[in-house]
Amino acid sequence: MKDAPPVVVVIDDDLSVREAIQGLLETADLRVELFASPQDYLKSKREDVPGCIILDVRLSGSSGLDFQRELVGTGIHTPIIFLTGYADVPMTVQAMKAGAVEFLTKPYRDQALIEAVLAAIEKDRARRGSKRALADLRQRLDSLTERERQVMALTVAGQQNKQIAGTIGIRDVTVRVHRRQLMRKMGAKSVAELVRIAELLRNEGIDV
Repeated sequence: MKDAPPVVVVIDDDLSVREAIQGLLETADLRVELFASPQDYLKSKREDVPGCIILDVRLSGSSGLDFQRELVGTGIHTPIIFLTGYADVPMTVQAMKAGAVEFLTKPYRDQALIEAVLAAIEKDRARRGSKRALADLRQRLDSLTERERQVMALTVAGQQNKQIAGTIGIRDVTVRVHRRQLMRKMGAKSVAELVRIAELLRNEGIDV
């Protein structure tokens, strides 16, 4: 399924700044939504599409860095590009460690901002694609029978069919049947691919 056109969110308490960024990004055929504050953004109806957030570090009554932490805490992982006129090294390091994709100091070059936005959108597309792929693998894993999951676990642990048969206490031919079934259900064309799938799931804390 192809993603819908991306949306770039601009959060800045200065209207002229918001409109200037909107004008610039629209020259690159990007959809832009403007918000005067993080609270306005959180209250808005957000589209489930790829995108990024351009965020001023210093906002009236709040900090862009605090808002970044709030987003992560609520499970929103949209890439953030910070803009600031008062950058310092600790602030930059803090923002990047928390997942910001870029930290640009005002006045920024127009091309630098456009390139940062395009890179952030691609990063978000990749994140969303990985999330969909993982959800599909989880669904496939859930479709396995208890016996098929046993055979899968022993297969990715390196056991051969005869060893698996001895471990579980079933016939070798039955192991082969279960293995064919689980490979089909998991969409794996080889044991190596099955091992890779198992590692992806385990890295997400899913028991295999």
